[in-house]
Amino acid sequence: MMDFDEITRILEMMKEHELSEFELERDNFKLRIRKQGGGHWVAATPHPQHHDAAPQPPPVPGGAAPPPAPAVGVAPVLTSADEEMELAVVKSPIVGTFYRAAEPGAKPYAEVGDLVKTGQVLCIIEAMKLMNEINAEIDGEIVKVYVENGHAVQYGERLFAIKPA
Repeated sequence: MMDFDEITRILEMMKEHELSEFELERDNFKLRIRKQGGGHWVAATPHPQHHDAAPQPPPVPGGAAPPPAPAVGVAPVLTSADEEMELAVVKSPIVGTFYRAAEPGAKPYAEVGDLVKTGQVLCIIEAMKLMNEINAEIDGEIVKVYVENGHAVQYGERLFAIKPA
């Protein structure tokens, strides 16, 4: 088991390095901390005797959470016909390398024209050898991919534009 000080150090490291997800397995203990939409942090620790059970994430102490990251914002965007359309813009919550697929040569998670659901993986951003899944926060259609596969992204950089369903 981990003590409170170890978990606090992990949260501080995540905040310092702008990580959106952290997972640690030790003996019969697994800790997964993930930053969800709106900057909320959740932790999941499955019971050692129930590895297949889906854990209900308890809240992580609020004092250690970093300020909310801009993940999705709705903004007017000019279309090719010069008319405004409301689009949800998915922005990078961290600095890292943008990958459209799980591995080289694999089908991209999301392409222009794809219909996506809330929680669906859109891409991966690698930061400090950790793979961070970036998920859709709304249902809709991908209308724009702003970043090329394998390119570096900055905090707050636009990744995708989604036309809300």
